[in-house]
Amino acid sequence: MSTVTSAVRTVVLDETVPARARWSAVVRAGEQLEIIDLHGNQAVDCLLYSAADHTDRYSAQSTITAQRNIFLTTGSVLRTEAGTALMTVTADEVGNHDTVAGACSQESNTLRYGHHTRHQHACVENFLAEGLKWGLGKRDLVSNINWFMNVPVEADGTLGIVDGLSAPGKRITLVAEIDTLVLVSNCPQINNPCNGFDPTPVRMVVTR
Repeated sequence: MSTVTSAVRTVVLDETVPARARWSAVVRAGEQLEIIDLHGNQAVDCLLYSAADHTDRYSAQSTITAQRNIFLTTGSVLRTEAGTALMTVTADEVGNHDTVAGACSQESNTLRYGHHTRHQHACVENFLAEGLKWGLGKRDLVSNINWFMNVPVEADGTLGIVDGLSAPGKRITLVAEIDTLVLVSNCPQINNPCNGFDPTPVRMVVTR
């Protein structure tokens, strides 16, 4: 794709990810990634890896421990197990993103919603298919980020999956601290409210 220069930043990648689809790209150090919820109430599952060493990857535990908060928003630094900063959230129009609910899979669909959902495509399958492009396999999948997904924690520790807080056009902006491989599953889930029971496209814009 040809680059387009604006007064402030240069657009190096601008792609729409269809509903239920997968996406990946390397975001170079200093580049900015915007994830735009085009229609609202669409969960975007995300995994991050050092582009130089895929074993150095996003750690929910390290990120949560460092910021002392299980939710992500402006100022959150996404870290590896060694504490290396991969990306930083620099702007957030929603204010709350999940780190603990994980990715849906064919197995979890069956467990939660019944055997009749076993055939439904899910985020784990998206991650596996997209990860193959980069030499990643099942052992390389870790607890992921769920952008735009609303997962409140009840007083007894129970996690809820409820209607999202996002709206059409809302976005989150991240800056890469090092060259970072970003894997995305535009969540296909239709059995709970994380996508409003109707998965929709999202837009990924990388600028420098």
